[in-house]
Amino acid sequence: MKKLFFLLLIIANSVTAQNVDSLFVSANNLYKNGKFSDAIEFYKKIEAKELVSSELYYNLGNSYYKLNKVGPAIYYYEKALLLDPLNADVKNNLVFAKRLALDNIEELPKTVLQKFKINYLQKLSYNQWAIVVVLFSILGSFLFLMFYFADGPAKKRFYFTTSIVSFLFLITSLFITYNQYNFAINNKEAVVFAEKTKVRNAPTLNSEEIFMLHEGTKIIVLDDVDEWNKVKIKDGRLGWIHAEDIKLLSDF
Repeated sequence: MKKLFFLLLIIANSVTAQNVDSLFVSANNLYKNGKFSDAIEFYKKIEAKELVSSELYYNLGNSYYKLNKVGPAIYYYEKALLLDPLNADVKNNLVFAKRLALDNIEELPKTVLQKFKINYLQKLSYNQWAIVVVLFSILGSFLFLMFYFADGPAKKRFYFTTSIVSFLFLITSLFITYNQYNFAINNKEAVVFAEKTKVRNAPTLNSEEIFMLHEGTKIIVLDDVDEWNKVKIKDGRLGWIHAEDIKLLSDF
């Protein structure tokens, strides 16, 4: 009975994978033929199945960009980078998409430590850093076993030293993973989807408007109250924005 269950599960997964591949090929063909709206519908069907990838988000971003829909284009490019932060094609297209955004917000100067985190540590997501942790744990364990079974003081000294170095890298990468995870859940990134939206000084409609944001602007969501989100933009300004005018990049 168990064998039959697993066989049916394998068949079901195989059929699902074939359907997704078929949808992806059809969507790509529609995109090549300039039918960008139709291509988006097919890509969205794959997204609805939760079988997402950096390539899927990249293609969605390209499709929206061709339709001059700045907000969705930037949103999906950013989603693609969350899954693959080193994807040069996505980064390049995101630069072009951001040029279409109306808001020109100057970023606050960064400290040396902040620049180091952005340029190096945040090149990988916390999931990718977790993989690094696993790799160093395997390497450290292997080297320690080699030390245990090695004959001769020179070999023992070599394997002991390299295993200690590996475990130090393990602890360091674990610390980075923890910090990256905390950063991700405490700094929820979002993109403005509304053509334009008012940012207020309190989470009410009759509160004072302090500035305006337009489609495609990336923001940080700090808090939420009912249908309002407290947001921060890259120049440090804070305010409250209606939740339906933005779209979160992650599910945290």
